[in-house]
Amino acid sequence: MENNNCRMYEAIYPQAEDLVIVLVKNVQEMGAYVQLLEYNNIEGMILLSELSRKRIRSINKLIRVNRTEVVVVLRVDQEKGYIDLSKRRVSPEDIAKCEERYNKSKSVHSILRNCSELTKIPLIDLYNQFGWDLYKRFGHAYDAFKLILQQPDVLDKYELKDEVKDILLSNITRRLTPQAIKLRADIEVTCFAPMGIDAVKAGLKAAEALSTEAMPIKIKLVAPPRFVMMTTSLDKEEGIAKLEEACEVIKKVVTEHGGDVNIKTAARAVSERDDRMLASLMETLQKQNQEVAGDEEEED
Repeated sequence: MENNNCRMYEAIYPQAEDLVIVLVKNVQEMGAYVQLLEYNNIEGMILLSELSRKRIRSINKLIRVNRTEVVVVLRVDQEKGYIDLSKRRVSPEDIAKCEERYNKSKSVHSILRNCSELTKIPLIDLYNQFGWDLYKRFGHAYDAFKLILQQPDVLDKYELKDEVKDILLSNITRRLTPQAIKLRADIEVTCFAPMGIDAVKAGLKAAEALSTEAMPIKIKLVAPPRFVMMTTSLDKEEGIAKLEEACEVIKKVVTEHGGDVNIKTAARAVSERDDRMLASLMETLQKQNQEVAGDEEEED
């Protein structure tokens, strides 16, 4: 297991003013002891005065054990192994930027660790052979891996065994190939004019006609007058734009015939949990529709 433990970056220690992700291990009156996740879990400390800009009434409300935090490095004493950190000097923009970088680094680390396990080559040797050089050449090894999906010859610069190269390419393909995102919009469509149901059908068909092979649009009835409109897309913004366009088409067709369209929930990405909740709701409504009171004859 020691062969699979390694820092994510070439530098053994971070530099002052670097943003880092830490895991809180122990909270005491003078501050919090943490592990720097990107630097092989070396220890650092957030002093009490660096936890918050506001007056601290309870340290446990500001920081908790086993939670990750984004902090900035104040001082590094490599000889003594001291790393002083600050949470209060980190802005929301810093947090977003640091988390994005960390997620990229974690993906790279996971791919190389799996390669290390399968080839029995220590993880740090893989970083020394090509990992840290990819950081230098492309700004981040993650960006290099994304490029390798299209241009495998990026790795030709390095003298890698065929086994290592094949396993690496397999891992990169499996983990970084873009996955389709599910998107959904919830709408209510009504029309009490003479065209009635025909106007609603025409609007929904016009929306489905916007489907493409990459982004097929499907519309399901939840319960009158509520419908859900769904699609999948490799690009979240493009998928949202497609559903918004479809909503506008429905609105145009239905309102021309005296109907009305109400966007209950705007287009957004949904998870498997959202899908399960929708399926459960539709099943419940279907059962309720089947339970019609007064159908059975009363016994005398």
